[in-house]
Amino acid sequence: MRRRALLVPVAALVAALVLAGCTSADGGTTETTSPPPAASELVAPGETAVLGTDDPAELARQSALTFFAAAPVVVLTTGEALLPAASAAVVLGVPVLLDGDDATVGAELERLHPEAVLTVGTADVPDGADVTAVPAPADPAALGELLGATLATGDPVAAGGEVAAVAGLDPDAPAYLRPAEEGTPASADEPATSGAAAPSGQAAPSGQAAPSLPQTSRPKPAAEGVVVMSTGDPAQAAAVANARSAGARVLVVPGGDPRATSETVRTTAANAPDVVVGLGTAFGDAGTLAWRAATAATGVELPGGGQLALPGKTYVALYGHPGSGALGVLGEQDAPATVERAQAHAEPYRPLTGTTVVPALEIIATVASGGPGDDGNYSAEASVEQLRPLVELAHEHGQYVVLDLQPGRTDFVTQAKRYEELLTMPNVGLALDPEWRLRPDQVHLRQIGQVDVAEVNQVVTWLADLTREHRLPQKLLVLHQFQVRMIPGVDGVDQSRSELAILIHADGQGSQPAKAGTWGTLHANAPSIRSWGWKNFYDEDSPMLTPEQTMQVQPTPNFISYQ
Repeated sequence: MRRRALLVPVAALVAALVLAGCTSADGGTTETTSPPPAASELVAPGETAVLGTDDPAELARQSALTFFAAAPVVVLTTGEALLPAASAAVVLGVPVLLDGDDATVGAELERLHPEAVLTVGTADVPDGADVTAVPAPADPAALGELLGATLATGDPVAAGGEVAAVAGLDPDAPAYLRPAEEGTPASADEPATSGAAAPSGQAAPSGQAAPSLPQTSRPKPAAEGVVVMSTGDPAQAAAVANARSAGARVLVVPGGDPRATSETVRTTAANAPDVVVGLGTAFGDAGTLAWRAATAATGVELPGGGQLALPGKTYVALYGHPGSGALGVLGEQDAPATVERAQAHAEPYRPLTGTTVVPALEIIATVASGGPGDDGNYSAEASVEQLRPLVELAHEHGQYVVLDLQPGRTDFVTQAKRYEELLTMPNVGLALDPEWRLRPDQVHLRQIGQVDVAEVNQVVTWLADLTREHRLPQKLLVLHQFQVRMIPGVDGVDQSRSELAILIHADGQGSQPAKAGTWGTLHANAPSIRSWGWKNFYDEDSPMLTPEQTMQVQPTPNFISYQ
């Protein structure tokens, strides 16, 4: 059985020591001075880190290790009493640990070397710990008196809101948090009976003073340049309390990617963190969190909000080449009218989906050519300056742009690099069209082209590196396909780079049964690909689907283009 640490009658012991020290050797008296209040010794991480565990007790321990070198008091609690425990810890500027494995808790107490442990809930100090156990009163007023602070009580914290509530604790405005199921705190005339914060220590023997906490002062915040990111999982609440006690700011980042939503991008940018600490495995490794946080800190958002191209968005695009109606509807009008037409195509889709609908342009940047041209590659490359006006106009109107490559006898990476200047814009992605990828002895229209997945992965690496280097929002990488042979092994495309959202665009045309067959075959060939595109042809489809019919295609397309 676990024993509680000895409850020392601290007040009586201190009084005896003071009296003993007041008499000098010659019988006179001398003045005594009390030692200054003790404060936690804080540390601040020097680089971005991820505390890679989802176990609440271990996460609390790792966060204490991250921010505290020593503490005069440690708060030890059980999960159901975490909220009042967090309240006390932030008031004192000390760490919280969760009761659990005796050896682990004991080792952390030895490292922190506290004089006292404030036990909350049913927590017990491990056997052999050389500390004073001080039970926390359940009554907020009594707890505040023990802490030397007046604790304001607000509304109970609903389940799921624990992290946000703890993140909002302000040591300069002490507050008492309690879970919603705890009910209203007892009044001064009626003792509290909550099980969540019930006293965990034994009553002091009759005639002896109850144990009290040593005099402490809040430490000067050492982690003001640090932002701690939590997914909002209640299991992270103790770790969040440790961050707040050390002076770190806390952001709730659902899913673990600060690029994901407008809110997380804006709050990350507003906080401009020097160092980020992620709580839990959802944040990946430290390197991943570092570049994602740096990207979010730019505050630049994609059309439709946030910095992730997918999921959560549906793109509706015009396809073609500027100035040429023969290659698609994008080129049938001038630039202002093209942007206006893209907007008009997108509008009917808004009531059909719960995602954000984004108007888009897929611009054929390099056009398959019947002749070799000066460079012999059978591809006519538009210059950056030719494309820039339409790309910038789309950006001004909140539209996404995809640059489509038809490379002929050259490779996709070589052509993509020609448009690096445009691809460093936040709203510009890339499309590869292997129908027009030739071998050295081939010419267009005599066969359907193809590209090895190895070459596609070279594009993935180059584009992802470019995106990370320039701290750009996630980019779409579209792979056009209407035959399996066009990209052999497409299911092996590198999807590990979260700088990119990879999408296969099914380009089949003709009757709807034939298109549905192509759609099904391509899906069966690439089961790991999560995002898909569908093309509606004005002239070649019989009939062309309406927006309502298009959104009934299963699985629902993420990208819909019109040609």
